Amino acid sequence: MMLASLRPATALLSRGCRLSSGPRPKQPSFVVRAASSTAVAEPEGLKINSVPTKPFEGQKTGTSGLRKKVKVFMQENYLANWIQALFNSLPPEDYKNGVLVLGGDGRYFNREAAQIIMKIAAGNGVGKILVGRDGLMSTPAVSAVIRKRKACISILQLEFFSLIIMISYANGGFIMSASHNPGGPDYDWGVKFNYNSGQPAPESITDKIYGNTLSLSEIRMADLPDVDLSRLGVSEYGSFSVEVIDPVSDYLELMENVFDFELIRSLLSRSDFRFIFDAMHAVAGAYAKPIFVDRLGADLRSIANGVPLEDFGHGHPDPNLTYAKDLVDIMYGENAPDLGAASDEVFLLLLQILSQLLQLMHKVPYPILEVALRQGLARSMPTSGALDRVAEKLSLPFFEVPTGWKFFGNLMDAGKLSICGEESFGTGSDHIREKDGIWAVLAWLSIIAYQNKEKKIGEKLISVSDVAKEHWATYGRNFFSRYDYEECKSEGANNMVEYLRELVSKSKSSQNYGSYTLQFADDFTYTDPIDGSVASKQGIRFVFSDGSRIIFRLSGTGSSGATVRIYVEQFEPNVSKHDVDAQTALKPLIDMALSISKLKEFTGREKPTVIT
Repeated sequence: MMLASLRPATALLSRGCRLSSGPRPKQPSFVVRAASSTAVAEPEGLKINSVPTKPFEGQKTGTSGLRKKVKVFMQENYLANWIQALFNSLPPEDYKNGVLVLGGDGRYFNREAAQIIMKIAAGNGVGKILVGRDGLMSTPAVSAVIRKRKACISILQLEFFSLIIMISYANGGFIMSASHNPGGPDYDWGVKFNYNSGQPAPESITDKIYGNTLSLSEIRMADLPDVDLSRLGVSEYGSFSVEVIDPVSDYLELMENVFDFELIRSLLSRSDFRFIFDAMHAVAGAYAKPIFVDRLGADLRSIANGVPLEDFGHGHPDPNLTYAKDLVDIMYGENAPDLGAASDEVFLLLLQILSQLLQLMHKVPYPILEVALRQGLARSMPTSGALDRVAEKLSLPFFEVPTGWKFFGNLMDAGKLSICGEESFGTGSDHIREKDGIWAVLAWLSIIAYQNKEKKIGEKLISVSDVAKEHWATYGRNFFSRYDYEECKSEGANNMVEYLRELVSKSKSSQNYGSYTLQFADDFTYTDPIDGSVASKQGIRFVFSDGSRIIFRLSGTGSSGATVRIYVEQFEPNVSKHDVDAQTALKPLIDMALSISKLKEFTGREKPTVIT
């Protein structure tokens, strides 16, 4: 509590805060009662059970949380163990009597998991859970809610002076998602924890969680009825409460502050502009109609597969050329729409590189760009190096980080980064601390709207393709592709990586690989400039003197086996070659990558699962 002034003040209240002129709420008192055979401290009005348990192997958190098959999570205490290990790993002040956010992508097992998470949260002294209706809330929306409700200020006018009271709101949040992985009883489920700035928990926490999963013997679980997640409102259980909130409203309000919605509406309402958004029956469908149709005036028919389903309609919600095939066929067919996007996160046909987005955003009203021009840009290491060229020309600070959004978060919190992106079509800015597919679509709509704002109905519109070609003419084109080999046998994949590491240790600058000359080869290591933490073995790189690159990496996002990812990139400054098909342009590098790695020999795989 701070003494603000000795003069009367007007009461100010942030949305979502409650103003009280009375005394601060009484903290819950605790008593000790017996639960089973163990004495447990219980907050007033709650019964806490001590549930005995044993450790499970393999609960190590990857870059995007813990991901396993649904049937693994449905084992007795499997999910509960990880959630309890998380609370055992956090400082008590990060959650005791605090507020946590809970949401997910709507996949199978989310509803049951939400009830388990809420009961364990109550059992560990959390004061309140904010949960999306039906358990739905996208990853970027969870980050937005955490950030909006992290803290708010009330100025209380008393008789002789004013008090400023900092009321702590969201301390963090749980996200129930396995991202792009398929959903359903036989497929994948996942969970991760985001910290109080809305960013994924740092490795210092995830390492502690894993350590605690290895020795866990007790789960603290409140004796609560299941909460009806279908109705908005607050349910109170002694000193603990659950508020079911609209999963869209806070996020939509944020987007309205970031973008010029009237500019975008002027584009989507044109009779000569067609837009299609394929939500792939994932959580983005819950946001598509309220944002694109209700608020921005798009035709309802522009939203495809807009109802979130537990199994994503038997689909795979990964927005790439393979799994977003329906959209690809539409966009390459006759009378194609002017702009097409697919989501889980976002896939924009023809224009896949963050640098193109940034280069053109200085032409549109976008407040964060003003900050970006004083801060910096970043990409994950495997992402196309096209962004580097834009950063250099604009004289902006530039960072290359490991894969994982948490590495961007540290830079953002320190005021060093505003725009960033990573290789899984994830782009975003420091409005939140996660990748944001809706944000990327709105950014592109802003660009196209601005480019065509003076065009009359019937005049030829500037297209996404036009924008791409203009960018390539200025900066050259970075041909880029990713080959994914999913669910490889772990032993073979790991042996391949060890072989490549040995090859790197023997490599020399100026060594020839076919027609390419090696500049350097390494296993990428990153030292965080903010906290000094070191992330090693983040991907094996072969970088050539002409800017071409081959990168090998084992992904941490699969639920079983190993996913081998090969990234190939070639820079082409010659405008006459910019229309060449990417796979044709990259074939020499792709062949070399397969030869260098001996992938077929180690994994037995003849072809990739997905080509991006």
